Amino acid sequence: MNRRLAGIVAGIATVTLTLSACGGGSDAAAKDKGGAATAKSAADLGGLDKLIEAAKKEGELNVIALPHDWANYGEILEAFKKKYGLKVTEANPEGSSQDEISAVKQLKGQERAPDVLDLGGAFALSAAKDGLLAPYKVATFADVPDAQKDPEGNWVNDYGGFISIGYDAAKVPNPPKSFADLRKPEYQGKVALNGDPTKAGAAFAGVYAAALANGGSFTDIKPGIQFFADLKKSGNFIPVQASAATVESGQTPITIDWDYLQAGYAKKLQGKIDWKVAIPADGIYSNFYCQAISKTAPHPAAARLWQEFLYSDEGQNLFLKGLSRPVRLGKLTAAGTADSAALAALPEVKGEVKFPTNDQIDAAKKVIADEWAKALG
Repeated sequence: MNRRLAGIVAGIATVTLTLSACGGGSDAAAKDKGGAATAKSAADLGGLDKLIEAAKKEGELNVIALPHDWANYGEILEAFKKKYGLKVTEANPEGSSQDEISAVKQLKGQERAPDVLDLGGAFALSAAKDGLLAPYKVATFADVPDAQKDPEGNWVNDYGGFISIGYDAAKVPNPPKSFADLRKPEYQGKVALNGDPTKAGAAFAGVYAAALANGGSFTDIKPGIQFFADLKKSGNFIPVQASAATVESGQTPITIDWDYLQAGYAKKLQGKIDWKVAIPADGIYSNFYCQAISKTAPHPAAARLWQEFLYSDEGQNLFLKGLSRPVRLGKLTAAGTADSAALAALPEVKGEVKFPTNDQIDAAKKVIADEWAKALG
């Protein structure tokens, strides 16, 4: 389940992507792709029908780091394939945001290079700064709030959720409801993150939430790092990458992760594990993942069609069905086109919700990179 790995780490074996150098391959964007490689909207190709035609001519799409039980990606991928008849090649489903960026750089010019990316916010910003992303605006681009997209469309928020605490009700009879609770001695050897926060967006968010719960702020993530250092010292924090597999095996009775992933654990393990989810009132943190197109995508038309699908009502409702919050949820709700059953199933959130700015996320990422390993060893 934990695609934000290098470890958004340990405990379970993960599928890895062997990255090779370009080795003589030409830049995919420089190939004759009928203008798709430089198209900034479907209109640049003559409209959606022409984009579909171009994508079908390419015949395939390369995706990376999309586990099927993450935000309903399994159903999303199947729906896309059925709708357009394209072959979809999936690489490194348990990979991290950093793995995605590394693949774009190291597989550049090869037909197996990633076409599209699903990145944590901090990683999308760095990829854009490095010139790795292609600007593109989907038909529903205007529906996305300005604060949740690059103005040129290099990256756009798509789905998100809240950091939450999940727990096995059978193994944790006195469940934690806050970050403060996680310090209790009774949780020794039980608390895990979803990966390494220097490489995994979900784990990075967990540290940010812990910072907010311990006197920090969007401009000061250090209290979050110290919180986990303290938990490790007390023996409560364990260096096991939380996933559905580790939950089922009992390795990680308490996990800090996105609420939609926690809800996914509960659904997947129903009848085996009584998995409960609580959003900590002392550390309310919400954010979204970003969609992006590789500037050197080997299948640029298919890449753009994938984006159009994800931001359509159909794609957004499929994310909602996976218990995440699609970025166009407000528009869907206002129009009466949101999946009502899925909407009702979202975990309850109490308290004020604020979002860090892109600059704050970028600065926090640098602090994590510099301080995490030193603090936790």
